[in-house]
Amino acid sequence: MKKRIERVGVVGAGVMGAAIAAHLVNARFSVCLLDIPPSNSTPEMEAAEGSASDLQSRQRLVLQGLRRAERSKPPAFFLPEYSRRIQVGNLQDHRSWLGEADWIIEAVSEDFDVKARLLNDLDRIRRPGSIVSSNTSGISVNRLAEGLSDDFRQHWLGTHFFNPPRYLKLLELIPTPQTLESVVETVSHLGHYRLGKGIVVAKDTPNFVANRVGAFALQQLLRMVLEEGYGIDEVDLLTGKLIGRPKSATFRTLDMVGLDTFARVTSNLFENAPGDEHHQLFKIPDVIRRLIEQDRLGAKSGQGFYRKSPGGEILVLDPQSLEYRSLRKVEYPSLAVANSVPETAKRLRALIESDDRAGQLVWKTLSGEMVYAANRIPEISDDIVTIDNAMKWGFNWELGPFETWDALGVEAVAARLESEGRGIPELARMVLETPGKRFYRRRATVSYFDRPSRDYVPLGVPEDMVLLSSLKEQKGRVVRKSPRTSLIDLGDGVLCLEFHAKMNTIGDDTLQMIREALQVVRSDFAGMVIGNQGANFSAGADLVEILRKARERRWKEIDSMIRLFQAANMEIKYSPCPVVVAPFGLTLGGGCEIALHASAVQASAETYMGLVELGVGLIPAAGGTKEMVLRSLERSGPGQELFPCLRTSFETVAKAKVSGSGPEARSLGFLRPGDGITMNPDRLIADAKRRVRTLVRQGYRKPDPPLAVPALGRSALSTLKIGMHQLLRGAYISPYDYHMGSKLAHIFCGGDCGSPRNVNEQHFLDLEREAFLSVCGERKSQDRIQHMLQRGKPLRN
Repeated sequence: MKKRIERVGVVGAGVMGAAIAAHLVNARFSVCLLDIPPSNSTPEMEAAEGSASDLQSRQRLVLQGLRRAERSKPPAFFLPEYSRRIQVGNLQDHRSWLGEADWIIEAVSEDFDVKARLLNDLDRIRRPGSIVSSNTSGISVNRLAEGLSDDFRQHWLGTHFFNPPRYLKLLELIPTPQTLESVVETVSHLGHYRLGKGIVVAKDTPNFVANRVGAFALQQLLRMVLEEGYGIDEVDLLTGKLIGRPKSATFRTLDMVGLDTFARVTSNLFENAPGDEHHQLFKIPDVIRRLIEQDRLGAKSGQGFYRKSPGGEILVLDPQSLEYRSLRKVEYPSLAVANSVPETAKRLRALIESDDRAGQLVWKTLSGEMVYAANRIPEISDDIVTIDNAMKWGFNWELGPFETWDALGVEAVAARLESEGRGIPELARMVLETPGKRFYRRRATVSYFDRPSRDYVPLGVPEDMVLLSSLKEQKGRVVRKSPRTSLIDLGDGVLCLEFHAKMNTIGDDTLQMIREALQVVRSDFAGMVIGNQGANFSAGADLVEILRKARERRWKEIDSMIRLFQAANMEIKYSPCPVVVAPFGLTLGGGCEIALHASAVQASAETYMGLVELGVGLIPAAGGTKEMVLRSLERSGPGQELFPCLRTSFETVAKAKVSGSGPEARSLGFLRPGDGITMNPDRLIADAKRRVRTLVRQGYRKPDPPLAVPALGRSALSTLKIGMHQLLRGAYISPYDYHMGSKLAHIFCGGDCGSPRNVNEQHFLDLEREAFLSVCGERKSQDRIQHMLQRGKPLRN
């Protein structure tokens, strides 16, 4: 039976403790954050902050930790004001708070003695039945609990968050033999649903799962730099996006983690995993020791494997001299071929088939990881899924080690290992005896190779979760399909319109499918979800197509496209069946406009939403500007002056503001107060489907069109232009920014009418379309579009 958890105490206000507390308040837990009071105070401290007995001074350490979390980039909090929800205190004056907590998370320094002393103290403070966990990254959880009370040990486990906790999905749970099943179930449930985590239950082995495999991967590449002459920047070029890993690749990642932290993690393996076949690999190299001694710890000290010169140039470390040099451009034949292959699995195969230095490094990297992971079964996990998920969720790998085996071909990898005189792991030999010779079998459902049974076991899916990829494998579930979209039957009378183009950009065929989907819903379904399970909801309209048509002066085609987009969104808005849009990740431009017209929105907590068209020289013209005018009317309230809210909405669009979270999207007006937010993105489609069914049960009726929308006219337009002119005079915006802003203001104010009047929605749609066509014909707008397509950044011309 799961326990109810509402009040959480976090002990330790360092980088991880404060960040964990931040994400707990993001998830709307009641949180207190405690640390020790300063052991002494200097005269300077006393003059600045009061005497040591002063409460503010005694909470100096915890306040420093909280300020660090407030300033962190990327932000730890969904909204800056969320930091005020954390109750701060110290372990002497406020220890009683921990006696009121349902869950206490220990997040002090990664030192066994420090942790053990604190846990012994917590055993006396906590109330019976409360859960206690440690955020250790590799210290034995069993050993930490030795000698503590039975009730403590029954409610004790490891909870290893990955940094930064808000963004990295992995949460490793490490129970002991004494941990009650209900405790594991409780933390697993709230971790999945409320914190949005992917849960991996790990064995209590050194560094658990992700850090065990990850430490090997990092040390292996470090060894290649030191022994085979690869440059640090060269390795990062070859081990980032190219092979389905984060952009920070290897050594930039180590700088972010901190070289001292990396050294502690790998030292723990060297000391506590003597039976590991690569035991000597985990000995800290001299170059790392020297960098730590010189306080070159990475990003937190301003220099590590990389540093920025006074002139802003990024420099890279020469590991032999420990001096910094400029980045070098590296060219290999295999890179030109690989970069032209969009699919990761095919790209990896192309790389390892090359015998140049790039191909050799990628093969050594991947084969080493694959073999090491296979040899860790059953030591660190009984199943391959745990290891794959740990590496994908904790290190942001696109493919886990066993998925990489399958991508490269188990038979081909084994043959190459054998030809090189390297051993083939026992687990891989077992898989080679199966008919498919794969670790995963993908049919109507996905199953994985299970070592104990030597057979395939269905991959478990959390309760009520929807996997679109699995549904599409089932006969009859795909209702219609186009190159950019699919219509999928979610069951229970709910249809899903899925985008699956590159960046899920929106073209004419996408808009036609929206209209067709609404027809299908009206005849055969109760409601519809618009969403997908790709990397982002939608980056907006297809800029390549818009730029091509603009340069070829095909104005009628652009006009038709805008009319089609406006019509599709208006049909969404006034559909007799509920349409719930499920945005997540990048939800920009046209993607945002689709969401603005929904019957309801179920957004991911990590939704980066905005009408960014002005940044690329365009105007929101698919009803987005119109909807922001209507949202301003809603927010101003009956009988209240419209202009203050209208000006705020205008500034949001004119500055191309993008939300940093779902809650911020609500504060910017892109979400309504009643729209839902889902913490776990894996549950977003299921939650959106549930929202559709709720609306149907409640007897959903389409909204009535507003017959009288205020157009404030010339007076409001002049006020907005004066504000922009002041920005222009202060050189905060360019003349073309002013020009674009004036066109936007013209729409927001309903045109240049002499006095306020009431108009309908079509009036604003016509103004949007006219402005869009106008700016498409201007060279500076075309230059802005091209710059965004080529460089991924806005041009301020």
